[in-house]
Amino acid sequence: MRLINTTTLQVVEFLGIDVPAYAILSHTWGNEEVTFRDMMLRLTEDLAVEASTRIERKAGFIKIQKSCEIAKRDGFEYIWNDTCCIDKESSAELSEAINSMYGHYGGSGVCYAYLVDVSRDVFLQEIQENGSGGETAGSASLWNSRWFTRGWTLQELLAPSNVVFYDKDWLEIGTRTSLANLISVITRIPTSVLMGDQYFTSYSIAQRMSWAAERRTTRAEDLAYCLMGIFGVGMPTLYGEGAIRAFIRLQEEIIKYNDDATIFAWRATNANNQERGLLAWSPSEFALLEILWIGSWGWP
Repeated sequence: MRLINTTTLQVVEFLGIDVPAYAILSHTWGNEEVTFRDMMLRLTEDLAVEASTRIERKAGFIKIQKSCEIAKRDGFEYIWNDTCCIDKESSAELSEAINSMYGHYGGSGVCYAYLVDVSRDVFLQEIQENGSGGETAGSASLWNSRWFTRGWTLQELLAPSNVVFYDKDWLEIGTRTSLANLISVITRIPTSVLMGDQYFTSYSIAQRMSWAAERRTTRAEDLAYCLMGIFGVGMPTLYGEGAIRAFIRLQEEIIKYNDDATIFAWRATNANNQERGLLAWSPSEFALLEILWIGSWGWP
């Protein structure tokens, strides 16, 4: 596992049980993210000055700097960032990293969720204007944040023991616990799960699938891969296999280890009466469960 030193901003590799305590960053990718290759170029003697200058001009470098500052303030010597702690030029390493992603977030001391499209001032004003309803009354800016629409951020919300939300200027908005009521309205994840009173595995497979029903990923197959940790399974990543095949493989893996029959509680979204098998083609086909709330019916 590679981590960024919060003082030197250099990437350091740790093996096995030698991994130190670390913070972790959750964010949505934008333009000019800093890659592992970029970080390595900073260490190349002949290219260090030129590479550092070029890298530090990237928009993504600010996220590294700011998250390192906050992690260091919180007492962490290291932080993990998916843009530059994984060598994505290696398909083998990328596949291993995707299978390990849930564990990375679960093993962190704290997760900083950076919402690039949210302003704390606007958020607080919205809460105030909603009166006595407080956070349960809603916040349009938080509701519309891209972070809550992405596939990968679902496990990044659920896996860590502590999640702290920051706005576009790196001002703290709140925590998963303090914002639990509002986040529950946005995500339809029960507040008991968000507050740590109940583990999400106590909810049915179908309901957990419904939490991802409206989420999206840049690469089609990632809509299946990003759910592996939530269901406690692993499988090879095969980019190019397509979204449907990837999602079917995910369900096949789940069935190997879980006898929860709600995995079949989906509704086809295609309107051309095409013949289908027993398994869904997408998390969106579990969307109806967002209304039915199967878990509240006492199903496992």
